[in-house]
Amino acid sequence: MMKKLSLVMFTILLTILAACGSDSGSGSSEDATTIKLAHSGSESHQYHIAATEFKDLVEEKTDGSVEVEIHGNATLGSEAEAIEQVMDGSIEMTTVAADSSFANTVPEMNVFGIPYLFTDEEHVYSTLDGDIGQELLDLTEEHNMKGLGYWEVGFRHLTNNEKEIKTPEDVEGLKIRVQPSPVWEEHMRALGASPTPVDFNELYSSLDQGVVDGQENPLPTIDSMKFYEVQKYVAMTAHTYSPAIVVMNSDVYDGLNEDQQEAVQSAVEETTEYHRETLAEKEEEIVETLKENDVTITEPDRDAFREATKDVKDALSEEVPSDLIERIQE
Repeated sequence: MMKKLSLVMFTILLTILAACGSDSGSGSSEDATTIKLAHSGSESHQYHIAATEFKDLVEEKTDGSVEVEIHGNATLGSEAEAIEQVMDGSIEMTTVAADSSFANTVPEMNVFGIPYLFTDEEHVYSTLDGDIGQELLDLTEEHNMKGLGYWEVGFRHLTNNEKEIKTPEDVEGLKIRVQPSPVWEEHMRALGASPTPVDFNELYSSLDQGVVDGQENPLPTIDSMKFYEVQKYVAMTAHTYSPAIVVMNSDVYDGLNEDQQEAVQSAVEETTEYHRETLAEKEEEIVETLKENDVTITEPDRDAFREATKDVKDALSEEVPSDLIERIQE
């Protein structure tokens, strides 16, 4: 009887050990560092295109020791809330327009909202990829964030549901949604519009319900968020360029080992190149989509818009150092 009991107990012990061995062999994902990357765009938005490429690159470069969870459509909160959560460490990472709510945390980012600061993509990229871009990224360290780089949002254009826009006078009186930062309110007031802050995740419904008459965003945003369904006029003003700043909680970044940090940084940089090329290829396709949806596209007098908004930078003297503006212009 005792022999039989011992045999049963021995069999149970072997089963338990086998199960434990099986768990440890398949548990590599449990040991991985998980990074939650939050953004406010749809699954076809610029943010998501970049986030998906970044996820694939990081997981490949780290052999799965770092995993990325993408939370889009503002499911973890608005852009302002995502920034706060990255700073306090409740989420690890986000990408947002640098001149949006982010400028309320790092005021120098208001520089990207200054009208006609950049002449073209080459001017933008030489700035972002050079010393100035890095200096701006370094400012995030004062807020418990690690600035990793810039992805693309793009050159911004005006849309509305009331009339064609060809001159600054055509903007007068329109309620235009703006990002919640000082530069955008000054920008729209200079054009005679009524600036109305609206969170990005609430913008479509605000346009649809007439809370605002119009908004301004790059063509890929207008396309991915389907704003053309509730906006029938697009004016190709190209008044500013917005980069999508990429930031991670500093404590999380410092907690990665050296190889993982290098993998994350290189993945951001490779994603930047991929992102720029991918979105550039989509521009013509997006214009055709707008036309197919009966959107009227105008080519406004950009010189007139430049003249009308030339003093916006002067209203930002407390947020944006004048030498920063001059360095970018030069």
